[in-house]
Amino acid sequence: MKALHIITGLGVGGAEQQLRLLLRHLPVESEVVTLTNPGPVADGLAADGVRVTHLGMAGNRDLAALPRLARIVRRGRYDLVHTHLYRACLYGRIAARLAGVRAVVATEHSLGDSQMEGRPLTAGVRALYLLGERLGRCTVAVSPTVAGRLARWGVPEPRIAVVPNGIDVTRFAYDPDARRRTRAHLGLPADAFVIGGVGRLVPGKRFDVLIRALAELPADCVLLLVGGGPEEPALRRAARAAGVAERVLFAGESPYLPDGPPSPDLPDGSSGPRLPDGQSPPDSAPDADLPDGSYGHGLPDGPATPNGADGSRVPDLSADGPSGPGLPALASAMDVLAAPSPEEAFGLAVVEALAAGLPVRYTSCPALEDLPPEAAPDAVRVPCDAGAYARALAEVRAAGPGPRTAPEAARHYSITRSAARLMDVYAAALARPVPPPRSPQGVSPS
Repeated sequence: MKALHIITGLGVGGAEQQLRLLLRHLPVESEVVTLTNPGPVADGLAADGVRVTHLGMAGNRDLAALPRLARIVRRGRYDLVHTHLYRACLYGRIAARLAGVRAVVATEHSLGDSQMEGRPLTAGVRALYLLGERLGRCTVAVSPTVAGRLARWGVPEPRIAVVPNGIDVTRFAYDPDARRRTRAHLGLPADAFVIGGVGRLVPGKRFDVLIRALAELPADCVLLLVGGGPEEPALRRAARAAGVAERVLFAGESPYLPDGPPSPDLPDGSSGPRLPDGQSPPDSAPDADLPDGSYGHGLPDGPATPNGADGSRVPDLSADGPSGPGLPALASAMDVLAAPSPEEAFGLAVVEALAAGLPVRYTSCPALEDLPPEAAPDAVRVPCDAGAYARALAEVRAAGPGPRTAPEAARHYSITRSAARLMDVYAAALARPVPPPRSPQGVSPS
């Protein structure tokens, strides 16, 4: 089987890293097209030997990208097209149909009750989604919670399959040596109580709640934020206003997968991610959708300083290169993970933290809500409120460190299990005709 994965971008994010991890475990010849932003995950895919093509799409309304994408699909002679994220699902499904590929699967990574990938769920967003969905054979939900949302939207239930996100449990196993090295690397005292926050720095993740909670906690408590995004300047200002700037450390984006063997040469003699004809690979390919033309991954080049211009802490990443320690090492350096986002589709950061043996305090995590409580006994739900998080985190600190072993919930979401389920979806999409779509008329969004 030969499959093409189409994704909106390949900056460091949950959906993007999940795609890379899946491709390592799928017994399928796979290639990837990114509509925009061939960021660090594109580099990682290329290092794994996956051919990556950058479509060079200029924005959501760049309709000229559609025939280019259809030509790529047609020339590739793919058996199946798999799309990821809203824009890629819309354009990818249409392009696949234009190219004559009928086996089209789409994964819904980020559908919440009121937003999708940070955009409000307006009537127009829903209408376009349902229009595109009719062109595919199956929509994959990353949790039963998302499957329910899709059904309430009007996606026919026979066209929905649940394939949870997966993790490499062994890669996240707690490593005391990595904990000591990473804390030294980041300038964190060995006896500091480190609260971790992992995810895109966007308003919906509500990391501002953790900054305000930190102000109510003792001075040995440090907040380690792992991720990049447009909310970083506002979070730095919030830390300064709360008087905790020196206790908030912004670690930037950290892919958790190491690079694989060097990518073999591509048939045309090039190697690594492919860019539009006539373009040279930039040092950091911009995302045309952001006002400054950047997508803000990692930390600035050059030596770091002990404190940022606003007083917040900036780690010295020189020892490990510009990307710094990987996510498993950072998880080993933490004492607890806090996830105040009130709306999630899965909760990948929570599951990864559990695999690292961390206690977790979270507001929304369908991955855990779909399992019995005993599957993750040290994962406790907390309201999205600074005072509630301050109290919950103080209790974890007072309890002292416990055994850093992964609970059953982490093992349940093994990437090998997710890959096997996805192969079943592929087999069904290739074998069966398209069920007639139900009309979305009269169906109210939830």
